Amino acid sequence: MTFKHMLLAAAAIAPAMFVANAAQAQAVAVADPQAAMENTKAFQAAAATIRTTYASAITQLQTRQAAIQAELAPLVTKFQADQRANVAQATLQSEATTIQTRENAARQELGGISAPIQRAQAYALEQIQPKLADAVTAAMKARGVTLLLKPDGAYVIQPASDLTPAITTQLDAVVPSVNATPPGGYVPGQAAGAPGAAPAAAPTRRQPSGR
Repeated sequence: MTFKHMLLAAAAIAPAMFVANAAQAQAVAVADPQAAMENTKAFQAAAATIRTTYASAITQLQTRQAAIQAELAPLVTKFQADQRANVAQATLQSEATTIQTRENAARQELGGISAPIQRAQAYALEQIQPKLADAVTAAMKARGVTLLLKPDGAYVIQPASDLTPAITTQLDAVVPSVNATPPGGYVPGQAAGAPGAAPAAAPTRRQPSGR
């Protein structure tokens, strides 16, 4: 075979190889199932209802978060300054303990305020969750995906590789709405395979570090 013939043969093979590689690339995608549920029209509508129903609790939560952060900030600043100044270890340990104790109390206080909000969010998500597996399967089949990864398991993610919106679309078709009012005695996570409550906002935590 002459060199010219080899070039012609390569030109004929290259497009086929490109198509095969492209098809193989489409077989792998990433998805965030939790985000897919939270992005549904049903959950977004429920979230709006929850924001209205628990408006006072949300305002109280935000106010206490700001107050706690303002209280902790000077303690953390002093601790860090004392670290740089090589203050005695016993003093640093005492300051760190004070900060940690206050943070623990803050989490407990904010958790009590946010509990009804978390409970309502969890209830809304638990009404969507039973349809998640079928939605994932349908989205994978429609896109020709054979391997689905979590976003944190991928090194680089192109927008076309994210199956999350497609899963949300599938869920929108089968769960048009959900109830945002939990029944009496409802406990988040009681449904089989239900996700935990959506995390409530928490104060910014600055973990003291030893020298």
